[in-house]
Amino acid sequence: MSVDPVPRVAVVVVAAGSGTRLGAGAPKAFVGLDEHTILRHALRGVFAGPRAQVVVVAPDGREGDALTDVLEAAGARRDLASVVTGGATRQGSVAAGLAAVWPDVDVVLVHDAARALVPPEVFARVVDAVEEGLPGVVPVLPVIDTIKRIEGNAVQAAVDRSQLAAAQTPQGFRRDILDTAYAVADEEFTDDAALVAAAGHPVYVVDGDPLGFKITTPADLERARSLVHPVAPAQTSLDARAPGPRVGVGTDVHAFGGDGDLWLAGLRWSGERALSGHSDGDAVAHAIVDALLSAAGLGDIGTHFGTDQPQYAGAHADAFLSRTAALLGEAGWRVGNVSVQVQAGRPRFSSRRAEAEAALSAALGGAPVSVAATTTDGLGFTGRGEGVAAFAVALVVPA
Repeated sequence: MSVDPVPRVAVVVVAAGSGTRLGAGAPKAFVGLDEHTILRHALRGVFAGPRAQVVVVAPDGREGDALTDVLEAAGARRDLASVVTGGATRQGSVAAGLAAVWPDVDVVLVHDAARALVPPEVFARVVDAVEEGLPGVVPVLPVIDTIKRIEGNAVQAAVDRSQLAAAQTPQGFRRDILDTAYAVADEEFTDDAALVAAAGHPVYVVDGDPLGFKITTPADLERARSLVHPVAPAQTSLDARAPGPRVGVGTDVHAFGGDGDLWLAGLRWSGERALSGHSDGDAVAHAIVDALLSAAGLGDIGTHFGTDQPQYAGAHADAFLSRTAALLGEAGWRVGNVSVQVQAGRPRFSSRRAEAEAALSAALGGAPVSVAATTTDGLGFTGRGEGVAAFAVALVVPA
């Protein structure tokens, strides 16, 4: 049996930006274009390009979400992919990605996840140019607008646009040149080509693509949504075209005994005993996941979030529920409503019921969630204070 050689190319995908100008309430790379994130769509172009090691740089706390997107996009190339935590600046994030590049790699591409629709042909052009001997390469588009140099609100002069180009990513470099340029950089640059040029190396251009625009503002996001090609949908054992709604039931049980604070119904309960489990032990969220997956015919929580998926170790309710809602959307369903009952002696839900319902609903994209809580009058393991049980009923309807 032949074994594929170690790639000589690596792609560092920068997905650690906050996305403040986008105003979507989440790190930019994790905002949805359709049922999938900006990052997931960006990775489609990466993995369809030349065979390469892929390092995704994610914001602190979103590594598990990034790994989910990476593993889905990678397919048979998942052994070539990894996720690292980004830094406080873009340059710090790229440096973190470079530190994870394998020693045998000769060519490194740096790509912004916000350029989610870059075709694989652009990646191939950049790789070919660097492999042919160029130290650094940037894909560009010609500037078509008339450019004016201004001072205040007064035009000073026209600028010759024949000498201008709009830079895109991926930007590719000889690995030794990029590593050295980062080692000696003493200021922040707007892109890697500028950093490499400041270190004294020439940078050349290849043709970019109009689809390589950067998603920065809400208008950019809407433009991308109008152009995006859907990712292949999840498979379901039910006919998603069926006209009527469907109901699913889910249950989950976790024992007390985990580390740190208790997480339950999407909330942190400081001072309460933690539940044990592969993730945070949130029996309420897990019961909801099972109910929704069951209703849509998509298996159960073990199918999509099992212990063989390390990215969900320690994950909280929002990661499970948002991914479940996305799976439903791929299969042609949306959440109607969810009702969940908690059986436990502690914590006391009465003072935080509305907060829990709001957190769970937000994680499901706004679908209504109602939470009820009860004790078992001292009977059973919940009555003895050994753990928590949750029972959920979910309604899904055709999207």
